Amino acid sequence: MAVKIAVLSGYFIVMLIIGMIARTRWKSTPESYFLADRRLGPIVLLGTMAATNFSAFTVFGTSGAGYRDGYAFFPIMGFGTGFMAITFWLLGRRVWELGKTRGLITPSELVRSIYGSRLLSVLFACVLIVFTIPYLALQPMAAGYALEALVGLPYFQGCLLVTGVILLYTLRGGMRAVAWTDVFQGGLMVVLLVVSLVLVVTHHGGLAAANRKVLAACPALFSRPGGLNYYTPAIWFSYMLLWFFCDPMFPQLFQRFFAARNPRSLRGTMLWYPLVCTVVFFPPVAIGILGRLSFPFLAGKEADRILPMVITQISGEAMAALVITAGLAALMSTMDSQLLTLSSIFTRDIQPLVSRREASGGVAGRLFVIFLSLCGLALAYKPPATILQIATETFTGLAVLFPTVVFSLYLKRVHPAPAIASILTGESLLVAFHFQWIPSGSFLPVVWILLAAFGVYLVLHGLVLRQPFSVPVWLRDPYFWMLASVFALAMDFWAWGRIGPLVLGMPAWIGYFAMLSILQTAVMWLWAKDTAKDGEKS
Repeated sequence: MAVKIAVLSGYFIVMLIIGMIARTRWKSTPESYFLADRRLGPIVLLGTMAATNFSAFTVFGTSGAGYRDGYAFFPIMGFGTGFMAITFWLLGRRVWELGKTRGLITPSELVRSIYGSRLLSVLFACVLIVFTIPYLALQPMAAGYALEALVGLPYFQGCLLVTGVILLYTLRGGMRAVAWTDVFQGGLMVVLLVVSLVLVVTHHGGLAAANRKVLAACPALFSRPGGLNYYTPAIWFSYMLLWFFCDPMFPQLFQRFFAARNPRSLRGTMLWYPLVCTVVFFPPVAIGILGRLSFPFLAGKEADRILPMVITQISGEAMAALVITAGLAALMSTMDSQLLTLSSIFTRDIQPLVSRREASGGVAGRLFVIFLSLCGLALAYKPPATILQIATETFTGLAVLFPTVVFSLYLKRVHPAPAIASILTGESLLVAFHFQWIPSGSFLPVVWILLAAFGVYLVLHGLVLRQPFSVPVWLRDPYFWMLASVFALAMDFWAWGRIGPLVLGMPAWIGYFAMLSILQTAVMWLWAKDTAKDGEKS
């Protein structure tokens, strides 16, 4: 036990030291505190983009889904999340340009700057805050699971401990501290997840042997629709669609578009992101599946604890502590970014409506960070559902904002009325689906919600501005349609129900999706190269 406590204490101390070294001045400007002076280079930007997006959901939710659903969950995360990198170029460059020329810091400021409507920007800000808080709560939830399994610390005390450490370096350090701790935590997470998989595989006699054991006991984990018979082609398509539209709307990820040093930093992040996703998501899914050999009868929310349970059982104290640290690194690198970004939204978009003072990143923003942490802890006290279920619903609420952003960046003229109607329609439908007032049919609600949000926007845009819809340049770009074809190939309905052929005991279709990610990266490289060469806005 002493070894475990020493390892964890050492990790927390390193986080605080990095945060203090990279801190901003207490009376720093908002641009310094929230955006690190817009100077994040390609390596730090990739590290912080990945780490802030790979959360407790990545380690604990993904391993839990692997336990319940099997290898069917890997392409949804490995390919689906990586495919979203297209938006780093499609949206990110435009956001960076406008942020730099207009001095923008928050996503809501971008909306207000383009649409000229404070009502819309406040609505946009409120949606970001409301739907990020449940996602934020996933982080202390997972911390509680991990520390309970590792050192026997009561669940909620673990939630409090990790939240407290995050607050210490986030309140003092700002974006610069968060970005550098993200780089460290992201790298640590990847290394330790790979080590975790090696430990589990070795314990069971090798990857092929371990997979054969699970296959004999539960063959549904090696084909689609998966262990719970959930991932039908319609659900598969729904999740792929959800990741693409919701991820760039995560406020903590969106704000990093403003913080990039230049478009080359965004391009490098886009090109490496699919590979990072493939490497990061495979280990927790595989560990969840192989966890069936040690704990065969977990159900529902219990499965979200499978990674710390397995590692604690099969490894020594020091290694168990190190491996659980990977999960803590993932959740801490997301929670600190969420707190910082929501603080900027509050101080710059909400607070001025009440105080009528010039926005800053000072005491009010830091107090709001504490308030948000308490909200997250309150929701984490008694989790209402699995990590995946909570994430799916909150992600849908954020995806509703996509039409407002993409049309603002690419239409020649915009009006706030279509955007307001689009957001209100989408969120109202989400409430209706949540309470099951209307059925979603074979698809996840996000499909119908996005159709309604896009449709309402376009119809009202035509009625209010009385002009035809101008097709964005990128919709006529052959590279865009090549990428759309890659997405279509990911809907491989012809492979449903098949287990073989097997490679190292795993379904061969896993390699198919790795190849699709490579193909996507090649097309994005050509697209970015031609765009930079011609100076066109694609």
